[in-house]
Amino acid sequence: MTTLPSPLSPPERLLLGPGPSPVPPTVLSALARPTIGHLDPAYLEIMDGLKAMLRAVMRTESPMTFAVSGTGMAGMECCIVNLVEPGDAVLACVNGVFGERMAEIARRAGAEVRRIERPWGEVFTAEEVAAALKEAPAKVVGLVMAETSTGAAQPIEDIAQAVHEAGALLLVDAVTALGGMDVQVDGWGIDALYAGTQKCLSCPPGLAPVTFGPRAMEAIRRRCHPVQSWYLDVSLLEGYWQGEGGRAYHHTAPVNMTYALYEALRLVLEEGLEARFARHLRHHRALARGLEALGLSFVPEADVRLPMLNAVFVPGGTDEAALRRSLLDEGIEVGGGLGPFAGRILRIGLMGHGARKENVLRLVEALGRHLGGDGTGAVLEYYEGEEDA
Repeated sequence: MTTLPSPLSPPERLLLGPGPSPVPPTVLSALARPTIGHLDPAYLEIMDGLKAMLRAVMRTESPMTFAVSGTGMAGMECCIVNLVEPGDAVLACVNGVFGERMAEIARRAGAEVRRIERPWGEVFTAEEVAAALKEAPAKVVGLVMAETSTGAAQPIEDIAQAVHEAGALLLVDAVTALGGMDVQVDGWGIDALYAGTQKCLSCPPGLAPVTFGPRAMEAIRRRCHPVQSWYLDVSLLEGYWQGEGGRAYHHTAPVNMTYALYEALRLVLEEGLEARFARHLRHHRALARGLEALGLSFVPEADVRLPMLNAVFVPGGTDEAALRRSLLDEGIEVGGGLGPFAGRILRIGLMGHGARKENVLRLVEALGRHLGGDGTGAVLEYYEGEEDA
């Protein structure tokens, strides 16, 4: 007789790693709403509402703002394979894992990829990008705004100007940035951008918000070769998400994930973008006080640290993997290092619903017990000082 598997019972975790982030109850509830057809008029209305909210969060008026069916990496691939044809020149700005991935996907799309690099934890200047484009022009420049592997925040606006002056398109990875720090697609002149649901939007992984501005769409319409991926071809997806005169069937959309992202975006806008950015920054600063009191130092310099992803070196002699395992046994998930930082750093996320005072205190207290120190006093002092200000 076949033994049936046990009922599903995943453990409760406090998700304070590089993603996914804690999901609010109303977003989880949205996943359980009745599934309807992906061409049902009611679902098409939900898609339109989702697009409008994405435009508000990305600060763009582009009608080609929608959610790719897939995680953030599908968003990256969608943008690259649509903008890049075989033989196109691409300048990849590499200062971490996700810059590396942009370069690799562009190579697989047939691009002639040129890389400029900065040490992990550092960021690029507009002058560096302008000099690289002067030496060798490119069709597309790829840049990671929030490098999740290092905790570094890349300024965008000045680089966007340098890219446009060189006649190139700017593609930005905002997977970790969107919903946690200011992203101004139109104001900064970003031509194409992709993100993910599972970071500061506090939605389960499964969709990838993207936007293509007018310059990007013009380049896509001028293509000489078909897009490498049928599934991610924007000219086909446009017929489903835009649907002038009627929506064209493209694929079976993840209906319930659309519900979840709809609710997650609604919560972002209900809180207000500026208030949300300020909340992330406030709890980042409190956490930084506690970590520094424990003797932990950050990977990036203070002026380029992400508010939602804190990359810190573990003390010498500390078994980083064992420390993370001990925290997980207590129900707290944090991330380890990637690439050259493997075994050397912790990556601590305070993303979306997870950016809260009680989470900062719980983590710092737990780290203090394992590292033999006390950082909670410094955290409380920061919060009390803020309240008195």
